[in-house]
Amino acid sequence: MIDLTKIHAIDMHVHAEVSCHDPEDPVMGKFFDAASAYFKAPRQRPSIPEIIEHYRSQSIAFCLFTVDCESSIGAKRVSNYEIAEFAAQNSDIVIPFASIDPRKGKLGAREARDLIENHGVRGFKFHGIMQDIHPADRIGYPLYEVIAEYKLPAIFHTGHSGMGTGMRGGGGVRLKWGQPMLIDDVAVDFPDMKIILAHPSWPWVDESLSMALHKENVYIDLSGWSPKYFQPQIIQYANGQLRKKMLFGSDFPLIRPEKWIEIAQQVGFKDEVMPGLLKENAARVLGFK
Repeated sequence: MIDLTKIHAIDMHVHAEVSCHDPEDPVMGKFFDAASAYFKAPRQRPSIPEIIEHYRSQSIAFCLFTVDCESSIGAKRVSNYEIAEFAAQNSDIVIPFASIDPRKGKLGAREARDLIENHGVRGFKFHGIMQDIHPADRIGYPLYEVIAEYKLPAIFHTGHSGMGTGMRGGGGVRLKWGQPMLIDDVAVDFPDMKIILAHPSWPWVDESLSMALHKENVYIDLSGWSPKYFQPQIIQYANGQLRKKMLFGSDFPLIRPEKWIEIAQQVGFKDEVMPGLLKENAARVLGFK
C-alpha cells in the first residue's frame, strides 16, 4: 500500500512497453522508433524493474500500464498480469493499471473483473487512437460497466499522439479518436467511473477544460508535454476552478518525472496549487484519501 508520507508525488501516466518474458514486439518497435525521434528520447525502453528502480530513487509513486492495441495494429501487448505481479511485489511505489481493447467486449469485461478482484488492479487505460475506436462505441460498454461497478478511474488518451508521428500515413492510426468531446458520452453514461483525460489535449485543449469543469467525474492528467509548452489556459484553470482536477503525469519513459516537476515549478503554477497537482489530487482519485 502506498504510504503518502513517504512519497512527494504520484505520476498518473507511466508506460510498461517491454515484457520481461517476451522480446520487443516488432510492430510496436516501429512506433517506438518514431516516438523516440519525436520526443528526442532514448530508443532503448526500460524494463519494468528498471522503471521501479528509477521511481523509487525519486520517491515518486506511479500508475503503470500497457496499451492493448492487438486488434487495431496487430502488436502483442505486455500482459496486464505481468504488470500486476510486479506491482504486488512493489506495492509501496507501483499502482497497477490495466489496458484491455474495448473490442474484446464481454471477454474483456471478464478479464477486467479478474484483474480487479484477484490481482489488485486499481484503474484502466484506453487509447482510442492506437485502438482505432470511438471511445463511446457501445462494444466497450460491458468493460466500462465493470470499471464503474468498482468506481475505479479510467485514463483516456486525448489530443495529438506522438505514437505514429512521422510514420507513413501516421502508422495507420487516426487522430480523430483523440478528440476529448468524444469521451463526454462515456462520462454521462458512467458517472461512477472516474475519467482522466490524458495529456493537455492539443489541439482540443478547451474541450478537456470544459469537460473537467462540467463533469464531476472528469479529471485531466498533464502528461506527454513538457510544462514549458502548456497553453496559458491550462495554468490558468489549474490555479483556479480546476485546481482539484489536475493531475501530474509524465508519460515516462518519453518524459522523465523529475524533469517534468522541475519545469512545472517554473511556469506559473501557484505554490499552494503544486501539492494538489503533484500528489493530493491523485490520492483522492485513486482512493488513497
